[in-house]
Amino acid sequence: MSNRVFELRTYHTPPGALPALEARFREHTTALFERHGLEIVAFFTPADQANTLVYLLAFESREAADTAWTAFRADPEWVAAKAASEADGPIVERIESVFLHPTDYSPLR
Repeated sequence: MSNRVFELRTYHTPPGALPALEARFREHTTALFERHGLEIVAFFTPADQANTLVYLLAFESREAADTAWTAFRADPEWVAAKAASEADGPIVERIESVFLHPTDYSPLR
């Protein structure tokens, strides 16, 4: 049995801040994710929910996820990009994170 896990993350932004969050992901975060072993599966914006970004990551294990997140959060390039994107105030109100185990009948494992 595989230890692979997926992390579903949902970011809720203040009104009007979603473009700034998307720019931060587009211009900085995705490259840093790749550098630190956070495998991007997909990004989504809900059709019926404004100010929300949802994305899915994959990891070899929960331990690999913890290690990758620790390295990512300590990266000076991330710290600088986050600070710059929030120079005019916060662009994220709250983050929801759920770790998921694929079922044996899931096409994505």
